[in-house]
Parts: sequence; structure tokens; C-alpha cells
Amino acid sequence: MRATSGFLGVAIVAVVLWDAFETVVLPRTVSRGFRLARMYFRGTWRPWRAVAQRIEPDGRRQRFLAIYGPLSLIGLLAVWALGVILGFAILQWAEGSRLATPSGGATFADDLYMSGTTFFTLGLGDVHPLASAARFLTVAEGGMGFGLLAVVIAYFPVVYQSFSRREVRLTLLDAWAGSPPSGAEVLRRLGRAGQMELLNQFLKDWEYWCSELLESHISYPVVAYFRSQHQRQSWVSALAAVLDLSALVVVGIAGLPSFQAHVTFAIARHAAVDLTQIFDVRPDDSADRLSVRDLDALRRQLEEAGLRPSRSPEADARLDDLRRLYEPYIAGLAASLLMPSAPWLRAKATRDNWQSSPRREATHL
Repeated sequence: MRATSGFLGVAIVAVVLWDAFETVVLPRTVSRGFRLARMYFRGTWRPWRAVAQRIEPDGRRQRFLAIYGPLSLIGLLAVWALGVILGFAILQWAEGSRLATPSGGATFADDLYMSGTTFFTLGLGDVHPLASAARFLTVAEGGMGFGLLAVVIAYFPVVYQSFSRREVRLTLLDAWAGSPPSGAEVLRRLGRAGQMELLNQFLKDWEYWCSELLESHISYPVVAYFRSQHQRQSWVSALAAVLDLSALVVVGIAGLPSFQAHVTFAIARHAAVDLTQIFDVRPDDSADRLSVRDLDALRRQLEEAGLRPSRSPEADARLDDLRRLYEPYIAGLAASLLMPSAPWLRAKATRDNWQSSPRREATHL
């Protein structure tokens, strides 16, 4: 019985340490089905999301959802710590609970207490090991606890840096694409300003953003749960807006080169598909964000801004083909993470986030 418990204790410690290594140190995605961190995030996010869906109004819901990302980091550290403490307590019990206690005889509760004080390097001394094996386990746990806490605490700034890099460019999108962002709005604003030569650089900048988004969210999936500072913005809506914009340019707008739009579309679609797989999200094949009527209204808006989008059955078919490549994944991510997607069409004028003020309305520029 004690030998079996010893194997169980070793297994628990090994699973926790390997999971922490894969999550914090290993800079790549892990496709293995069983992972402690993956089970933790799935098991905590689903009930959190279910509670959020019952909260009204939307502003209060978003504030509740924003808590999950940072809180889940602390919770994951707690899960790892409890796993190591439990594993070493089982090992101490399997070895015979050879501990000196104030009451004389050691119980499993004393093993847990000894393991906890050792993991957090408290060194209280009221319970201490007597045998060589118990001393070895105490030293080993103290070293593992110190190392695990140090590595995880160092991991926190990396996560927040990834979040900050993502949000800096996402905030800049507000003045280009509106709030919430729309790919067609970028074209409309550039067309009205007579600055279409800026489009290629805009697409190139967002090509890099999509690449960084893919890399950071694969390496540190918890960043995906961190929500934007402003309402009506999210990394999902920004990704959708970039894909919509790229698709429109690829289909054809007279006088605009399309190569940069092709490569931006490629990395943005790559990010949408891979992140759907990382978070085990089912694509929504029924998603249809652009009706025939809205497409016609969108083209009229672009024409009023001085642009000439392609109008033909071939262009419609090409746009439908491109949309089917990414819209199911965007819709799946938006539904799973409770983040708004991007609208194709702005049916009416709305103020951008930068134009809003808690005290008075900003003047339109």
C-alpha cells in the first residue's frame, strides 16, 4: 500500500513539474491531450463564462470577464503549489511519516503540514524529519518549491509584456478603423482623406501584429483571456477587421496593389485557424457576417469615398471563398471567449473611443 502511494506521490510531483515546464519554459505549443494547465483553464473558464452570460448590462459583464485572466494566473500557481505539496506529503507518508511532532506520533495531516512549510521554505521547526529519507525529501521539496515559485513569478512579467505589446497596436486601430473596428472603415477613411498610399504600410504593420499575436498566444495561451482596456475592442475583433480589409483588397479595388493584402491575409488567417485549435474551439460553419444587402451598402460607402471596388459575380464569388476561409474560425473564437467580432459595415455614424469623454462629448474632427 505504501509502495503504491509512493509511486502516486512521484507521479503527482512529476506531472506538476512537467506541466510547469511546458507552460512557462517551453516556447511552443504542446499537442498532447492530457495537460494539467489545459484542464485547469477549461475547467475554470466554462463556469466563469456561464456566470458572465447572466450578467447585465454589457459593461458590468465585461468588467467581470476582465478579472478572469489575471486571476487565472494566480489560480494556476496555486494548483501547481498544491500538487507539489500533496505529492511530497504522500511520499512522506509512504516513507513512514518519520517526523518529530509536538504530539509524538505523526499523521498524514502532519505530513501535509511538513510538506507545506517546506515548499514555502518557512522553516518553523515544530515538525521536522527524523530519518535520512525524510530529510532527503524535505531538502528536495524545498529546492523544488523555491525554484518553481521563482520561475513562475518571473513568468508573470513576460505574460504582461505580451499583453501590453498586443494592446498598444490594438489601441492605435481606433482612429483608423473605428470602435468597434471595421476593415471597410479603414478604406473609407483613407479614401475620404486622399491617403490611399498609406494602406500598404498599414497592412504591413498589421501583418507583424498578427504574427506576434500568433506567437504570443501559442506560447502563453492565458494572454488570450486578458481583455482590452476599452470596450468595443478586442484582439478577436482586430483580427477579424484585418482579415476583412485584406479580403476586400484581394478581391479588387481599382488602382490598389494587392500583394501586401495577400500576405497579410495569409498570416491573419493562419493566426485565426491555429488559435482556434489551441483553445479547442469548434468553428461555426454557419457564420455569415455579410449579407448581399450589406455588401451592396458597403460598396456604396466605398464609392462615396472615391474608391472603385470590384462589382461582378466573379468578385462576389471570390469574396465568398475568402470569407469561408476565416469567418467560421473568427465566429468560433468570438463565441468561445465572449469577445465581439468586427462588423463588416458601419450602418450609422458612431463615435470612436478617442472621441468619447465621461464629462462631455468630444467634437468630431
